[in-house]
Amino acid sequence: MTVVHRTPTWFDRPWSVPELVERKGQRRVSVVLPALDEEATVGAVIASIHPLVGTLVDELLVIDSGSTDGTVAAARAAGATVYTREQALPRVPPVPGKGEVLWRSLAVAGGDLIVFVDSDLISPSPMFVPSLLAPLLFDDEVRLVKGFYRRPLRTGGSDEADGGGRVTQLVARPLLTALAPELGEIVQPLGGEYAATRELLAGIPFAPGYGVEIGILVDCWQRHGIGAIAEVDLGTRRHRNRPDHELAVMSRQVVATLLDRLGIRDSGRGLARFVPDGDGWRRVVSELGSADRPPMRLLTEMPATGHGDHGPVDPLFGIHSMS
Repeated sequence: MTVVHRTPTWFDRPWSVPELVERKGQRRVSVVLPALDEEATVGAVIASIHPLVGTLVDELLVIDSGSTDGTVAAARAAGATVYTREQALPRVPPVPGKGEVLWRSLAVAGGDLIVFVDSDLISPSPMFVPSLLAPLLFDDEVRLVKGFYRRPLRTGGSDEADGGGRVTQLVARPLLTALAPELGEIVQPLGGEYAATRELLAGIPFAPGYGVEIGILVDCWQRHGIGAIAEVDLGTRRHRNRPDHELAVMSRQVVATLLDRLGIRDSGRGLARFVPDGDGWRRVVSELGSADRPPMRLLTEMPATGHGDHGPVDPLFGIHSMS
């Protein structure tokens, strides 16, 4: 028997921003930038999006993940509404990780459509957000739009045109091809620029760390099929390239989330790295971190506790009373 694997839609039909505004109608759009120590870049990322506020975009939010530099001040000066992760969801104690702040953003973002954009981008195109929204505004079957792009890697004094996205190329895409071949056709499964319906995002769990993107992708595919996923070409994406040891930790989180979503047992062990130390080696373990956050819809549908923002939370969330 021949198995036919379908592929996601590459959305390339022409459109204009005024046309997108018209198709948006009464729906609200939120753009969310997760941020952790991105003082140097967050202002320019906001500036690339801010002209759309009041037309295509209804709110532009930065959710800060515990920055120790001037990220919060820079984001406010650039015109974004800023929440710390604690302010976004006061009654739930935070855990570290990108997925945590994306999950918390759903508590304050009012959009029917939500666009996520990383805050470490360098000279991002003003068309990133409109391009990500277009498939959602033209096709009611689409629930998740992933951006894809050229990803230069700067090493030394030169750029390698397609050397970026090392975790994507060496870990995510080979594993998806082996375990979920339809998703192996996604160009950038881990890319931080994507858009989705609030209905999808509020109804799925969020991995708290760097597994968040692959978790959202697999959850959408399992619930709605490959036809609910669209891809758009965003051109070129430049950002702060990370050292290999950080990418190794990221890869471990991606693998754990992917295996979990596919029902494959993971050891649960943190990644051990062996670092040269004098004449020997030092073993450093990076733990996997916390469990998934449950669907935000469950939290927002819970009845009031009567204890204020810091009252008890349902045991489903694994959080004890702070009162």
